[in-house]
Amino acid sequence: MRSLLDRYAVYWRAPGAPRFIAFSLFTRLPLGTVGLSTLLHVRELSGSIAFAGSLVGVQLVASAVTSPLVGRWIDRRGPGPALAATGIVSPLAMLLLLFAEPLALTRTSMLAAAALTGAFAPPITVLTRAALRHRFTDEAQRRLAFAVDAVLLELAYTIGPALIAVAVALASPRAAFVLALACTAAAVPLLVASGGLAWWQREPPGKRHFLGPLTEPRLLALYAATFALTMTFGALEVGYPGFAGAIGSAPWGPALVAVNSVGSAVGGLVYGALQFRLPVERQLPRIVALLALPVALHALVGAPWPLLPLAFGAGLLIAPAMTAVTLLVARVAPPRHATEAFTWSSTAIVTGVGAGMAAGGMLVEHAGWAAAFLLAAASALVASALALRLGKLSAR
Repeated sequence: MRSLLDRYAVYWRAPGAPRFIAFSLFTRLPLGTVGLSTLLHVRELSGSIAFAGSLVGVQLVASAVTSPLVGRWIDRRGPGPALAATGIVSPLAMLLLLFAEPLALTRTSMLAAAALTGAFAPPITVLTRAALRHRFTDEAQRRLAFAVDAVLLELAYTIGPALIAVAVALASPRAAFVLALACTAAAVPLLVASGGLAWWQREPPGKRHFLGPLTEPRLLALYAATFALTMTFGALEVGYPGFAGAIGSAPWGPALVAVNSVGSAVGGLVYGALQFRLPVERQLPRIVALLALPVALHALVGAPWPLLPLAFGAGLLIAPAMTAVTLLVARVAPPRHATEAFTWSSTAIVTGVGAGMAAGGMLVEHAGWAAAFLLAAASALVASALALRLGKLSAR
């Protein structure tokens, strides 16, 4: 235990690290606030949860589609122009949604505003990881840095919805949306103030391929594994509420999600400070295969209390798996396309979670909550098999 703490103490003493870590949590709050607050705000405006859900879906798809283009722009021009554009356009598009009622916006106009919000979402996570890639060249230090980053993401996804819930309880969905807008508007200035952009290094000019990082077979295998892995997360996200609904106790849904997130944070912190003989290419398939076990056991449990340790146990492996994915992107990506490579990874994550939630939701409705957990376990096994392919490609 002491050796783990010592390694984190060394990381904490790295020049600029404390400030960067402290600011990073706040720069990530849009991830946990924008989608949920938009759903609640638009549902109140339109009276339709179906339309609100579709609008959030458009927002996510727009972000997934455009993020690789933004990454390529950053690789070629540096982060400044992209941050200026996204830091202005995305909050303005959210303002349109905020004042949709007095502006008498049609549903089509609201969908367009949501698409702009997503398309110009500030690339905070991508630039954070790219900066860490440049700041830490030793793999053990990188693993620790990326593990801390994974934990900060878990905290953002936990704290953000809690803030939205408080805003709705104390005021209204509109107030919650204002809070999310403020988080979005503050994200770029906070990233600049963190000092992390000083670590970002622009690669020298050179020949670039039209497909960018997609010409690297190892990255394609990694993106495929990431998609399958994050399908597991999406299926779990709907499986827990589905289980809670089946037993007639809705609060168990978010409680199990929270326990899973706590487990992920603990697992990420431990994994980041450990030292391994196995290369990360061989670690990833083992971690993901191990994840399938507690997830599959979810389907055999019919009571909430025994499900708690399984949710925690599955969570212990989530942040390590995603840390390994980030390490591999940093290692395998061609230097001239490094930022774009991280954006393609984000696209694989977003689409994987979305696919897992969609498929898991259908299974909960038509086959029961246990089917969603079995889907999650099967997705983890597929991800492990795809990650094994990555190891074979690396060995060539």
